[in-house]
Amino acid sequence: MKAGGASNAAEILGISQPAVSRALASLESDVGFRLFDRVRGRLVPTREGQLFHQEVRASLAGLDRLKLRAAQIREVGQGTLSIASLSALGHGVVPRAIAAFIKKHPGVRVSYQVRTSNIVRDLVASGQADIGLAADEVDTSGVLHTVFTTPRAVCVMPQSHPLSQLPEITPEDLAGVPLLTLAPDDTVRRAMNEAFNEAGITPQILIETPYSLSIAILAAQGIGVGLCNPMTVADDMVRGLAVRIFKPAIYFRTLVLRPADSTSSVLLNEFMAELYQARNALSFQPA
Repeated sequence: MKAGGASNAAEILGISQPAVSRALASLESDVGFRLFDRVRGRLVPTREGQLFHQEVRASLAGLDRLKLRAAQIREVGQGTLSIASLSALGHGVVPRAIAAFIKKHPGVRVSYQVRTSNIVRDLVASGQADIGLAADEVDTSGVLHTVFTTPRAVCVMPQSHPLSQLPEITPEDLAGVPLLTLAPDDTVRRAMNEAFNEAGITPQILIETPYSLSIAILAAQGIGVGLCNPMTVADDMVRGLAVRIFKPAIYFRTLVLRPADSTSSVLLNEFMAELYQARNALSFQPA
């Protein structure tokens, strides 16, 4: 159909004209109808042949798409990447990793969600996310998990707050101070409660929230003082804060989650490399 005749087809295919004629006769026998009429030594497509050619063209286009898709998979693993993260890393580390990744792979479609750790875990476990970052209090059954970060908790407050004059903050310093705290089921919140109990201090809790970023923003607005993940306030991501080490030491622990049946791919491995690089580049100095 493309060559306009058997002789041209033979030349394109690199075979003899009789071989083309035999192949054509065999195909007509298989499909049960004539594809061409022979008119004065020329092949003229029949109506059935034209209809059949439309299907053949569609099939060949599908094969071309498969070849293109195979090349994409060979190059980057898959053409899409689904990521979910807890808030503490979801507004700094992870977006930086995504930005660096997209610059190298502009054709890859990325789905990104910032959710609570429990929802992140569920997204990964159900296969709706290829990778997730969640706090260590989540149920890790049914997912692959490794530790990603273990930063020490810091105390945040307005720069004008009297406690900002201290080099570090203890539970005793926070007696009677309105506190911004994480949710009761958070491991850092539980560790904070233990520290206050051991010091014989009853915390004056003003606001509870599941997000370190919310604590940092509220503290910057002068609402209170709170403990948060230092990666939330690294590189002055929240302005107007004084950040101090909290004593005794309390550590956040963030996990990288993968589906239980997850397999490695070039795409995912390259994103992971950017994720670790973004983590390592994030600077934080309490001051």
